[in-house]
Amino acid sequence: MRVVLPALELHEITRRFGTLTALDNVSLIIRPGTIHALLGENGAGKTTLMRIAFGMIPPDTGWIVVAGVRRRLSSPAEAIAAGIGMVHQHFSLVPAMTVAENVALGGRGLYRFDEAAKRIAEVGKQTGLKLDPSSRVSDLATADRQKLEIVRTLAHGASVLILDEPTAVLTPRDTSELFGQLRLFAESGGSVVLITHRLQDVLDHADEVTVLRRGRFVMNAPVSDVTRSTLAIAMIGLSDMQSQETRKPVTRTDVVAQIHSVPLPDHRGICSDSEVSLELFAGEILGVAALEGAANGLLRILAGRLAPKSGQIELPSHVGFVPENRQQDAIVPEFSLTENFALKGAGKRKGLLRWKDLRNRTAAIVREFDVRADSPDMAAQQLSGGNQQRFVLGRELADNPSLLVLDNPTQGLDVSAAASIHAKMRSACNSGAAVIFFSSDLDEIVELSDRVAVINNRRITMARPDRDEIGRILLATDIATGTSG
Repeated sequence: MRVVLPALELHEITRRFGTLTALDNVSLIIRPGTIHALLGENGAGKTTLMRIAFGMIPPDTGWIVVAGVRRRLSSPAEAIAAGIGMVHQHFSLVPAMTVAENVALGGRGLYRFDEAAKRIAEVGKQTGLKLDPSSRVSDLATADRQKLEIVRTLAHGASVLILDEPTAVLTPRDTSELFGQLRLFAESGGSVVLITHRLQDVLDHADEVTVLRRGRFVMNAPVSDVTRSTLAIAMIGLSDMQSQETRKPVTRTDVVAQIHSVPLPDHRGICSDSEVSLELFAGEILGVAALEGAANGLLRILAGRLAPKSGQIELPSHVGFVPENRQQDAIVPEFSLTENFALKGAGKRKGLLRWKDLRNRTAAIVREFDVRADSPDMAAQQLSGGNQQRFVLGRELADNPSLLVLDNPTQGLDVSAAASIHAKMRSACNSGAAVIFFSSDLDEIVELSDRVAVINNRRITMARPDRDEIGRILLATDIATGTSG
């Protein structure tokens, strides 16, 4: 009887950074031909463990076995030579280069286009990840850039593929296509390690799941034996992720904001000939489902950050806005939390800044929104992504806005941080505000929304919070404009 060895084993791994124990005696076994999900909150140690497997950082104690051979991986080059590849959360491509040139980077010898193109074609035949080797990376869509990261890794001979949050910036359609390609790779004998915070991706696509919590191993099981609830309990120790206050019923009588006959701009700022109309009511959560970049114009118009070329727009005096890129558009990372709080209303405020009052109000946000900060004087860049997002949301809710506009508010956040954001959205509605939010996660839209505005071809069609209905509209090529649910 032929014995099939594990593709990758990590045994009793411990790693400390100063006084912080990032990993405490963690073991993990990855089997060939499987997609293995690695779950845990931000800071649980998932990425640290995989960086050790990829030779980026050494463990303090423990050892690694690859295909039955014990190895000491002291660099990514050694890991790649052992058949381990890692695709990081943020793209590491060179936009000015072609697909073939990016694939050839990190290889040996002279660059030859024909050889790179041949290897790209071989990976495409094996996995379905097909790309034009002569295309320039700057011209690729986000989904194709994610494909290229994986193709480049596989082209260097990886049989174990580590992916860190690969679906964070993908649409539902692109996510489904990616997992189909990863399944083909697994069926050909490869192994996939999936670092993710999306429970539904795990339940829909993984074979096995391991959960870490605060640097320690908590659970390992076949995905067929787990549920969303058991995974949530393992990740954060809470039995009920929906222990939020009950939403009040929406009457849809008080219009908080509306736009009429407004052309929507695309991601380049170019407006279409078609015009859209939309009403937002007090106490409702309106979800926005759209392909990449298509919701940005609508949200910025409703947030008062973008003036429409024509049409009518009515907004309340107080609007809270949480943009998608918090580092670029919501905070100054080097500023303290108090200084970032003072940015709220910049350009409108008159008179002297009362720093003592601003500091006290910032401290109140830190307490109320469970922002893990030592003090209001802490620099924003020292916070985790989830804590930055909670702070920005707290700042935007500080003056009780009548309208709250959120652009992908839980992107990249773990289950606990996302649940906290959801609770604040519900609470704002119960206080009489209208909430409109875009999410790249269709399940999140379905879970939270009273109605859904689906954007396709820069037109809006209203839908029920039903995944199939939203999906059909998103993928349609010709949609009639709608304004009511």
